[in-house]
Amino acid sequence: MTGIARVLRALAAAGAALLAVTAAAPGAAAGPEPKAPPEFVDLRSVDPTILTEMRYTTAHNFMGEPVDGYRQPVCILTRPVARALRTAQRGLLRQGYSLKVYDCYRPQRAVDHFVRWAQDLEDQAMKDEFYPAVDKTRLFEDGYIAEKSGHSRGSTVDLTLVKLPALPTRPYEPGEDLTACYAPQDERFPDNSVDMGTGYDCFDTLSHTDDPRVQGTQRANRQLLKETLTGLGFVNLAEEWWHFTYKPELFPDTYFDFPVARRSVAGH
Repeated sequence: MTGIARVLRALAAAGAALLAVTAAAPGAAAGPEPKAPPEFVDLRSVDPTILTEMRYTTAHNFMGEPVDGYRQPVCILTRPVARALRTAQRGLLRQGYSLKVYDCYRPQRAVDHFVRWAQDLEDQAMKDEFYPAVDKTRLFEDGYIAEKSGHSRGSTVDLTLVKLPALPTRPYEPGEDLTACYAPQDERFPDNSVDMGTGYDCFDTLSHTDDPRVQGTQRANRQLLKETLTGLGFVNLAEEWWHFTYKPELFPDTYFDFPVARRSVAGH
């Protein structure tokens, strides 16, 4: 009986080992997270003078929480886009301005996060700032949220202008009182950018680049940004003063999903 017991124990141990290997197999098959193709770079490696405020790594965005896939506040773009921004920056510095980027490459998993949030009609924590006049049920129909984003192709960037010397911007405190993104600049959440008439990611028609209600200094600031970038091959999205895509795109039909992290472009 002792010999039989030993055999049974050996068989049980072998079965347990087989189960452990089987359970581990999916993770092993998945492998490491994808990295960016060599055509992608960290913007700071091309021009470290361009300011960054990567909103989706923080809770200060229309969802009120860091976005899936944004691991570090790094602006990743295809190399031609980064070089064009460097050229724009050189011209703006001579005029006393700097570019500031809010968002660059955006992984597909982040876009999926946006979609899940938009479908959850109960979650309206940031409505008072980012979409005060828009019913959340209309975010897809009105084009504010979509299942695919040009940002995931690596040639689109959200950005603004900052008058130099740049002043520091205080961090957002989750739960603080919110003010409409189209309120006067001195009432909106503080941003060291010039006055563009609305804050970044303002879901409102006032964000349309050429909205006739935006005049004076606000309109002049939008036009300076637009004219600077369009002269270098960028195309502005008419509905968002901050949104520009460099043409021609290196990857016009590919939506990437590597995370926003320095390791994704390490060695590029």
